[in-house]
Amino acid sequence: MTTVLRAYRSYNFKDKDPCIDESRTAIRDSGMSYSEVSEASGVSVSTLYHWFHGTTLRPSHAAHMAVIRACGYDYKLVKLARVIPMERGRKRA
Repeated sequence: MTTVLRAYRSYNFKDKDPCIDESRTAIRDSGMSYSEVSEASGVSVSTLYHWFHGTTLRPSHAAHMAVIRACGYDYKLVKLARVIPMERGRKRA
């Protein structure tokens, strides 16, 4: 069974990377504390705090993925279907 992570819209990003909200959502949904996530992921509690409450704008991809995986999620690269705009795709008679 595949579980889809839907990010909470808890606040509006102006400068911070949206992956911070994804990490926050994963941690909340897992029910783990920051210290449990830190132990499982190798990302320090102070780093997590700075993501969510501090000045970190763009966490490293490796740290973000470590947190996501520690919470029981995984990212997958999925190819989307090609979309052809209707005005270009129609043949005229």
